[in-house]
Amino acid sequence: MKKILIAGVTSGSGKTTVVLGILKALSKKYKIQSYKVGPDYVDTKFHTRITKRPTRNLDNYLVPNSQTLNYLFTADTEGIDLGIVEGVMGLYDGLGTDKDAYSTASVAKQLNIPVILVINARATSTSAAAILKGFIDFDKKVPIKGVIINNVMSENHYKLVAGAIHRYLDIPVIGYLPHNSEISLPSRQLGLVPDDELSGIDKKIAEIAQEAEEHIDLQQLESLAALSTVNKNISFNIPTTKLRVGIAKDEAFNFYYADNLKLLKKAGVSLVPFSPINDQHLPSIDALYFGGGYPEEFAKQLADNVSLKKEIKDFSVKGKPIYAECGGLMYLGKLLKQGQHEYPMVGIFNGQSEMTPRLKKFGYCNAAPQKDCLLGKKGQKIVGHEFHHSMFTPLDDQLKPVLKMQKIRDQQVVDTWQGGYQIRNAFASYLHVHFYQSEDGFNYFLQKLGAEIR
Repeated sequence: MKKILIAGVTSGSGKTTVVLGILKALSKKYKIQSYKVGPDYVDTKFHTRITKRPTRNLDNYLVPNSQTLNYLFTADTEGIDLGIVEGVMGLYDGLGTDKDAYSTASVAKQLNIPVILVINARATSTSAAAILKGFIDFDKKVPIKGVIINNVMSENHYKLVAGAIHRYLDIPVIGYLPHNSEISLPSRQLGLVPDDELSGIDKKIAEIAQEAEEHIDLQQLESLAALSTVNKNISFNIPTTKLRVGIAKDEAFNFYYADNLKLLKKAGVSLVPFSPINDQHLPSIDALYFGGGYPEEFAKQLADNVSLKKEIKDFSVKGKPIYAECGGLMYLGKLLKQGQHEYPMVGIFNGQSEMTPRLKKFGYCNAAPQKDCLLGKKGQKIVGHEFHHSMFTPLDDQLKPVLKMQKIRDQQVVDTWQGGYQIRNAFASYLHVHFYQSEDGFNYFLQKLGAEIR
């Protein structure tokens, strides 16, 4: 597999649009595995829609062991021609001010992936060369190999920007995408609106691909990609078990890391999908898994599905294991509030979720259970991230948080809070985690789900 990484100079530079166009154009002739740097769930769904393969996250905060992350990059890529990685935020943006703290640049260096920089050319010409020079000189160990210019207003505008780059820098400009408001992708509070909620999205992606084919030298892009060495060594021993886990999958719940699901399957877990929106009954399962998503966008449909809510609550009352992240916490609470509307949810946790106009939590964080819970043992260090526009409030004094949370930036604790709740064997929190972060932690989690480790 050859590999290439598309990074932005800043957030909003248009790297996602560029990547979608390239993925669609090149998928006509190659088998492609796509990746996303960082903890994002939404961009990956657009990738998967094009490549028909689950897009994988590359995150060296969520997966702190470098050998494990290196393994995950090339695992199960036999027969893949090209690995295309989309960066996160700007190239050097990560946690705090350290350019190597979980940034796109740090992943590019760790995995030795050639970088193509995307720069937004709107309202600039020669200054683009100065910006790019700063990026190239800032860390010469980052393998920046080419530039794509986005948001070009005209052919003359492109010639001005590309001419300045050629005059002052020894780096190829491999093309551009013109300004076209008709192919821009809409956003909401957590980033792009998911692909399955957009009518005509396939037509829009096809139009982006056509622009890429016309204005980007895709053959030159391929020539800048480097050959990847398959790394079959991993210190993460995967246990074997037998377990049926019901996994919530529909328009409201679809935030899952591909490698998390793949790891569960490798451990012998059968994942049984069901829809909290549409299904009236639970499948035959041993445990339940609710990922994140947008339950607030489907609150009425979720509230109206009374029979399934009752079965889920009864499942918990019987002591069966339930694991829920973010949107799953909102669904398993008693109420979901949006403005003047209150929607009754499952009611395992006697608390209320309320949508807020601003982000309540955003970014990487550490969690330490204050007592043994489904997610981990007391005092265990768990890394993850939170990203939500809602707050969950207990409605009685009996519902106590079980996680001590910390946000660390530049090696300093900048925020602390509590979160996560456990009732019987049901656990729910705003925390998103990657199961490959800890072998012992994953084994413990499987056992809590009811698995007999062999």
